[in-house]
Amino acid sequence: MKLILLDRDGVINFDSEHHIRSEEEWRAIPGSLQAIGRLCRAGWRVVVITNQSGLSLGKFTAEDLNAIHQKMIAHLSQYGGVIDAIFFCPHSAADNCECRKPKPGLFLDASRRLRVPLDGVMYVCDKLTDIEAARAAGAVPVLVRTGQGAKTAASPGMPKDVAVHDDLSAVADFLLDEA
Repeated sequence: MKLILLDRDGVINFDSEHHIRSEEEWRAIPGSLQAIGRLCRAGWRVVVITNQSGLSLGKFTAEDLNAIHQKMIAHLSQYGGVIDAIFFCPHSAADNCECRKPKPGLFLDASRRLRVPLDGVMYVCDKLTDIEAARAAGAVPVLVRTGQGAKTAASPGMPKDVAVHDDLSAVADFLLDEA
């Protein structure tokens, strides 16, 4: 089984410093849904792992988050894509939970619930905290320049051994060319 893990905000959809608070605010990054569809048609399973602190901060409700995810799933289906699972942390940084990236809790939960070890599984992301969480769980971080990725790639803390691609479509191109 081929499995790929994706961050949501900044990888699949445009991010906002004010949080994506409603389905109306959710907008796919051009090419991202098509990339997921291509991966799915090539036999890849796709799982989303995302921090959603806006829940605990009162920026949106669980119903809002479900509506956002339903919109993403509906738009994705137009390209033959399927998301097998979405794992999200509802906590803010102040909560000091185990599931909020950069801690690996969401990854470990995904591994346990999917019954799949994450050693060598790619996690496509756009922040240093994502890279840290993926590595702590044994996954392989891959940075995209969308979202905060361009800023992350240029930061002094960016690990030199992390692959960097322009966007999720470029990651799919790389993976499908390798197949």
